[in-house]
Amino acid sequence: MAASIQDTGAFDATTLNQKLCPDCIGRGELHIDSENINENFEVEKQTVITPCPLCGGTGFLKAG
Repeated sequence: MAASIQDTGAFDATTLNQKLCPDCIGRGELHIDSENINENFEVEKQTVITPCPLCGGTGFLKAG
């Protein structure tokens, strides 16, 4: 039985030439800052983290 790439710690060298996603800058996720005002007129700040829709959460654009 052959060992997988994950078992050996090796990596695919073709991924070194991939272009980083310009929207998430290679992180694979978007951080969206949001501010809301609650019923006591206090500002609540939160950060929403979501997978990047452009690269599909990989951080790299598809070749082509």
